[in-house]
Amino acid sequence: MTTAFIICGALAREVVAIVKRQGWTVDVFGIPAIEHMTPERIAPAVERKFLAIRERYDRVLVVYGDCGTRGALDTFLARHDLARIDGPHCYEMYGGPQFDTLMDEEPGTFFLTDFLVRGFRGTVWRGLGLDRYPELLDEYFRNYKRLVYLVQQPDDSLTAKAQEIADTLRLPLEIRHTGYGLLERRLCEWMATPSCAQVEEENL
Repeated sequence: MTTAFIICGALAREVVAIVKRQGWTVDVFGIPAIEHMTPERIAPAVERKFLAIRERYDRVLVVYGDCGTRGALDTFLARHDLARIDGPHCYEMYGGPQFDTLMDEEPGTFFLTDFLVRGFRGTVWRGLGLDRYPELLDEYFRNYKRLVYLVQQPDDSLTAKAQEIADTLRLPLEIRHTGYGLLERRLCEWMATPSCAQVEEENL
């Protein structure tokens, strides 16, 4: 049986690592993460990719949260009888119950993942237009009280960069080590991989 994942580009490194770790035979197709800046473009982009590959695969999983599409992605999936991974966004996928706890503690929390730390200048800074209008920084972030970095793979250079980002945003930095969290567990469940129990124990 041939299998494909259509994934959010923000999850690419982690999904590829999980596929290798689990030994799956899966082809992975990414949608650029920058589409999150205009969420109405996500569902059409996923649909174009699916229509281009559907004849080659017996099953296709869409590895996305709703990601601000306001139900448009799920409407497309229902039309083609496709599944997507559970979860509203990658912060919940990585953080699991810890994400809800963090939000209950402080609703004004800005989150980073490994992907966002690596690509902060391009994805967030330029995506929000702060490279052109840096005076908007205070306006964009005035209601945030802290920055929480959800770490997938420990890396001293990324931790240092996260601190630089926190300094730029003038927010205190907190670090939580999540691993791949619910992302790996949910992929394992969809793939019916027996190692799911071990994944749950390691990540949650």
